[in-house]
Amino acid sequence: MVQHQDAQNMSSDQSHIPVLIQEVIEGLAPVEGRQIVDGTFGAGGYSRCFLEAGARVIGIDRDPSVAPFVDALKADFDDKFQFLPGQFGQMATLLAEADISDVDAIVLDIGVSSMQLDQGERGFSFMRDGPLDMRMEQAGATAADMVNGLEERELSDLIFGFGEEKRARAVAKAILAAREEAPLTTTLQLANLIEKTLGKGKPGKAHPATKTFQALRIAVNAEYNQLVHGLYDAEAILPAGGKLAVVTFHSMEDRIVKRFFKPQAQQSRHLPMSEEAPQCWDDISKPIRPSKEELNRNPRARSATLRYATRNEVPARAFSMDGLGVPGMAKKQEVGAKT
Repeated sequence: MVQHQDAQNMSSDQSHIPVLIQEVIEGLAPVEGRQIVDGTFGAGGYSRCFLEAGARVIGIDRDPSVAPFVDALKADFDDKFQFLPGQFGQMATLLAEADISDVDAIVLDIGVSSMQLDQGERGFSFMRDGPLDMRMEQAGATAADMVNGLEERELSDLIFGFGEEKRARAVAKAILAAREEAPLTTTLQLANLIEKTLGKGKPGKAHPATKTFQALRIAVNAEYNQLVHGLYDAEAILPAGGKLAVVTFHSMEDRIVKRFFKPQAQQSRHLPMSEEAPQCWDDISKPIRPSKEELNRNPRARSATLRYATRNEVPARAFSMDGLGVPGMAKKQEVGAKT
């Protein structure tokens, strides 16, 4: 949920403008008079824009620190805005418990928000010193627990599988050597260790710790599980004509969304033919990325990709991670995921 703030037009207590907001609104059009689920509420940027465009909005978020943004929207829009604390991977349950059934559109903005990145004490960013935490819900196992508790092979597999870090073994080996001296407890400790191990990298390129921090964050918060559960919940919730928009921030997430919208038949060498995969979505967009103007305003949006589609009348599929390109570690994590 990467967002930015226009210093000329916004004070520090106003909502942040989310990435690709105009493109999201165009993809969901018409917005006025519709009921939209903002499954990744964050600082409320999408929700505010939808409300200002005349929609009714239901916000969902697992992070308790979003409370001030929730209160601000309730004060400004009264009963047009409703908030449900919880995970967007449990949308169907949350909406059912709130007796909400008339949903016209759902928006998911996957990943960590600027609000979370900018709070050093949350431990999401290698650019700010803080405890090695990374928990969106501020409960459960931390990144420090994983870094200091996993065996070398498990840690290497995690960093490679979730972060696509080609030198995952070198990073894992360095972590184990360092923690023999003392536990790794802060973000800068880990970031400096990775930089020492992999080198500083070329100017203008991503920090060498980027992929390892991504991997830890995804593992701590079971993010792939959340994403796949959220996609299938959206498919079950939306009626024919309902719209789903998903903004992702790295290639693996985008690949999952792409394959979810347009599944391929599962081939098998043991079977002479395969059944055609159910096609539950129409009007599937091409990948949409930020404009140069938006990137000038918000460099953090550089990796954002939007895809949207319209629900048709084909019955919703049963939940499955098969064929989506989900890393194997996420499937192993499924049993213990809080989804």
